[in-house]
Amino acid sequence: MDMEVTAWTSLHHAMNAQDDRRPVSKATLRRIAAFARPHRRPLAAFLLFSVLLAMLAVATPVLAGRVVNAIVDRSAASTVVGLAVLIAVLAVAEGGLGLANRWLSARIGEGLILDLRTAVFDHVQRMPIAFFTRTRTGALVSRLNNDVIGAQRAFSDTLSGVVSNLVTLLLTFAVMVGISWQVTLLALLLLPVFVLPARRMGTRLAGLRREAALHDAAMSTQMTERFSAPGATLVKLFGRPDRESAEFAARARRVRDIGVRTAMVQHVFITALTMVSALALALVYGLGGWMSLRGHLDAGAVVSLALLLTRLYAPLTALAGSRVEVMSALVSFERVFEVLDLRPLVAERPEPRTVPDGPVAVEFDGVTFGYPAADKVSLASLEAVAALDTRGGVDVLHDVSFRAEPGQMVALVGSSGAGKSTIAQLLPRLYDADSGTVRLGGVDVRDLSFASIRATLGMVTQDGHLFHESIRDNLLLARPEASEDELWDVLRRARLDALIEGLPDGLDTIVGERGYRLSGGERQRLTIARLLLARQRVVILDEATAHLDSTSEAAVQEALAEALDGRTAVVIAHRLSTVRAADQILVVEEGRIVERGTHDELLAAGGRYADLYETQFDTRPPLEPVA
Repeated sequence: MDMEVTAWTSLHHAMNAQDDRRPVSKATLRRIAAFARPHRRPLAAFLLFSVLLAMLAVATPVLAGRVVNAIVDRSAASTVVGLAVLIAVLAVAEGGLGLANRWLSARIGEGLILDLRTAVFDHVQRMPIAFFTRTRTGALVSRLNNDVIGAQRAFSDTLSGVVSNLVTLLLTFAVMVGISWQVTLLALLLLPVFVLPARRMGTRLAGLRREAALHDAAMSTQMTERFSAPGATLVKLFGRPDRESAEFAARARRVRDIGVRTAMVQHVFITALTMVSALALALVYGLGGWMSLRGHLDAGAVVSLALLLTRLYAPLTALAGSRVEVMSALVSFERVFEVLDLRPLVAERPEPRTVPDGPVAVEFDGVTFGYPAADKVSLASLEAVAALDTRGGVDVLHDVSFRAEPGQMVALVGSSGAGKSTIAQLLPRLYDADSGTVRLGGVDVRDLSFASIRATLGMVTQDGHLFHESIRDNLLLARPEASEDELWDVLRRARLDALIEGLPDGLDTIVGERGYRLSGGERQRLTIARLLLARQRVVILDEATAHLDSTSEAAVQEALAEALDGRTAVVIAHRLSTVRAADQILVVEEGRIVERGTHDELLAAGGRYADLYETQFDTRPPLEPVA
């Protein structure tokens, strides 16, 4: 390693060291050890190879000095050739060990990334919907990417670096002192001239890089939002293209300016340190040569000292920032564990039950519910706030009781924000009731397994969400083992078969982000087809036709008739025309059921339902024109 490479190594460590001095608990270290335990054998081999590589790195300069001495002393050619062969053998051995060490490093690092990512992903999958409604998706994804990789670096880079650099430093220092303590002292006196600028300039460059990262993140956010289908539509309808372009260009210019400054600072720094390195080598050659001419030092020793000099500076500068690097990696572990320690509010019993076979009744018995406070379901760092909001627990449902018999349809109607969707979300355990009981087939949903609930109950929401995958994949989400004939059967029943057959790629057509390549009615019918494929015995329809035009609504209603046939159904609807045939209609206001009955009974009662119906259909006679 020449001195310029040493300078770059010094700068790299200084730039990437994030000075976070928070203490790390012993519990964190124990959890890290638990994650590392499955990799203990390759980790031990990795550390052993790192030590051997450090020893080989010191051995080569010493042998080079002996070659010089053999030449100066006019030793036998066999001695010189033998030393050269030994150097070659050590070089090959160093290369082989380096490859093996790199393979072990990659295996440990990637294995740890796999373990951490899988653990975080599986844990997040178990979190309640309240967690996702509060959390920034980008911050959560960052934990799966940046922080996991930062934690992995503790093993693949930092740990091996500390071990190999420490061994290299001790061996190099011992050999240099054995050759000449005077030259070694000179090298140590020049060390602050080498290290201090690296730390100072590294901090400056790290600041520039962080600023550039912030601007890059802002540009990425702007592009992500503006390049999505709804975002692009909003910009075209209400945005100002010139303003959007100016904002983006301003950030891009700032990133360019920072890039230029960074390049110049790096060049000045490397040039300066290279000059310092050259001065150090000159002093070593000068003092060592003078001592050699005076008979106090062999010529080969001077060469060995010059070669060992670079082996001394590199580990010293690396170890100078090793504590900060270790702390930075441990902080990444803490951020990952922070997510893993967030306990899901909705959890499965140790020995859950299953929904009984046969038709299923739905029952709410004295249910009261309030949405949980943010500090119960989220993290401040995932919401980009200083502290989580502790407010919550205000009841939005009050003593809700009703029963839908097997095969019946119960409709929930009322004003926006009355609590209808909240009632629907308690059935599939997206949330748990604070008091009272929600039952499926006579069993408390809290006693049921998640798999049994999913197999029993299906839900169609008003946004008709689809993944950015093919039509086939979106359907198979309901039942992965479904055959091709079954897919086409549910598409026919959802009145989509003709449309899909007309697409160039048929079932393999990609629907786009959130299904935006399909119309609203087509998306809804595809989600209904998915429901039909799942063959669930209970169906929840949450405003399934709320945003559709009359033509699309008619097509969706036909598909819904297929979906509801023979199933117990809970239907939420603003359009009262869609629930006239319900076996029971519940009028919900301010979290309470204020009326219940059939369509005709509620109209005859002249209460809240009659008001809603009259407002929606305006059944009053027209006013006489004023003369």
